[in-house]
Amino acid sequence: MKQTLIVTGAASGIGRGIAKDYARRGWRVFGLDVDPVELDGVTGMTCDIGDENAVARAFAAIDACDLLVNNAGIADPHRSPVEDLSLADWRRVTDSHLTGAFLMTRAAVPFLRQSKGAIINMASTRATMSEPHSEAYAASKGGIIALTHALALSLGPDVRVNAIAPGWIVTDGWDDLRDIDHAQHPAGRAGTVADIVATVDWLAQAAFVTGQVVTVDGGMTRKMIYAE
Repeated sequence: MKQTLIVTGAASGIGRGIAKDYARRGWRVFGLDVDPVELDGVTGMTCDIGDENAVARAFAAIDACDLLVNNAGIADPHRSPVEDLSLADWRRVTDSHLTGAFLMTRAAVPFLRQSKGAIINMASTRATMSEPHSEAYAASKGGIIALTHALALSLGPDVRVNAIAPGWIVTDGWDDLRDIDHAQHPAGRAGTVADIVATVDWLAQAAFVTGQVVTVDGGMTRKMIYAE
């Protein structure tokens, strides 16, 4: 049987790029998203991964997993000021990232133990650095990092668990970026979906790597920045 990838947030952006790459290379791919997933070679499933019942329904049609990529989550980090942030909005963000990763992992673990597979969680550099009014997003991504190392210890040695912390990854509108947008990065440019796909590919095969967070941000989190 072909190897099987399950990737969330597969309708667009990073998740779509991962799904396309693995389908092109001959993997069976299940792509989950709240929006329809329409990709050749990918079995699309409309699913709110923050909903326990929805995840259970999706896994009723899944029969294997060699690699789980927990990528889904509300992309916009900015919410209301914390004094105005509703509990419902807080939960909507945290469920889409952190609770969803937990529910997907819980459902996939029996398959992953059998295949000696791997989990890759999509964190963010916003887990360790922030802009104002991004508490729910930052907390979600910080939780993803903590969940990653906890799972690595709980599921090892059968299953490896790592995370990727992307920086500025351009999923649309590359030509709209200014020269300064690229030049501020020590690597000389902003990131692309292909940069994250390459990191997923490496972590999926890195047999002696588990419990780690790989930062893919062009060096920005190592750059000392002060206003002049």
